[in-house]
Amino acid sequence: MSRRIRVEVNALEQIVHLDHALDHKSKIQLQKQQIHHFRNQLLSEQLQVTIQQEQLTTTEYGKPYLINFPEFYFNHSHSQKNYALATSHTMPDIGVDIEDLDRKVRFEALANHAFHPDELKYWNDLEQDSEYWFKVWTTKEAVLKAAGLGVRLNLNELNTFVHPVHNGGLCSHPLIGTFAYQNFHLGHVMLTVAWRSEASCKGFSFPEINIIWSS
Repeated sequence: MSRRIRVEVNALEQIVHLDHALDHKSKIQLQKQQIHHFRNQLLSEQLQVTIQQEQLTTTEYGKPYLINFPEFYFNHSHSQKNYALATSHTMPDIGVDIEDLDRKVRFEALANHAFHPDELKYWNDLEQDSEYWFKVWTTKEAVLKAAGLGVRLNLNELNTFVHPVHNGGLCSHPLIGTFAYQNFHLGHVMLTVAWRSEASCKGFSFPEINIIWSS
């Protein structure tokens, strides 16, 4: 079976509909419920069965999976404006992260907190280029989500080796092993997909990654 990852991207405004009269906590809870409902709809379409929330459970570190389809793998992410769901029948450990490139970010403060010293030096050498910052950030998030450890590994301990021009690479850490990743600059968003890989003198090959953008 070929190595494929499917990524569906949707505008968040098509998924989330909030009552502005709600307090902040209620809005966040409702947004989470609506996002999970939409994710389950997409999973239902792909598997051609109805997926309900009770059919999902999580690993000990909180990564969700389907009880009845343990070999169907998925991971999702949302920014302030967009939602992404990555799925695969053949790639067990996948992760995805999406960020809006116009997001208001305290770039320097977050870089000092989350970037590996080598990444921080590279970013400063690039005169704090914002696109490189988003590539590093989404790669860290996607790799750690693929590993399933959540926040149990400090972001600044992982060196992604993100390149300012090439949109893909390989990174390792003793706690999680080796992961490969591919970055996609989709106009107004940065999307990164990560999957478990292995270091090899022969290099590594990208799986087929299909991005379906629903406008």
